[in-house]
Amino acid sequence: MDERQAVQTAYDEIADHFADVTADEPTSERAQSRPVPVKRFCEALEADDDVLAAGCGGGDAALEAAGETGVGLDFSREQLARARANVPAALVRGDMTALPFAADSFDAVAALYSLIHVPVDEHRTVLAEFARVLRPGGTLLVTEGGVEWTGTNPDWLDSGTEMRWSMAGPDATHEDLEVCGFDVRGVWNVPDPTTEDGEKPFFLADLL
Repeated sequence: MDERQAVQTAYDEIADHFADVTADEPTSERAQSRPVPVKRFCEALEADDDVLAAGCGGGDAALEAAGETGVGLDFSREQLARARANVPAALVRGDMTALPFAADSFDAVAALYSLIHVPVDEHRTVLAEFARVLRPGGTLLVTEGGVEWTGTNPDWLDSGTEMRWSMAGPDATHEDLEVCGFDVRGVWNVPDPTTEDGEKPFFLADLL
């Protein structure tokens, strides 16, 4: 089983458990507790902006903020099934390395904790796909790993399921973003909600 298929299978297996473990405040309080880069991304959205949440899981902050103009993409059928109950967005099953959308389709793209599951040697391919589907001047918010690391956890979140990650680290990601035509305007280190320690950088960038 290749790395991407293993991640897809894992997210299918732990869909209910993951939703329970990552459940947070009531919806009315959620926006105030979002990390700074997520708040900035969501607050900058216009009412009619077309927004893609790439690797949306069961419905992430970007989809919640976008409402009916949001599109969520994920390769886990079980995660998408939960998203259907959580957000009004359109939902598509697909792969971030080959997005099933035409060029210039979106005003903003968010990839929250999803790029880190794509094999490192395909990170630039994913970022190039984000650039392709964004309109000129569009905004990207993407999470990376705080260090360069590829590995697994055989019992992630005490679920009994193995999860895999591939992290390029902040320096490589900054370079890849620039190569793909993005202007990085902010980087924030945010505590990882699924671990007791460690931070992950959030990159906020505009397509030139």
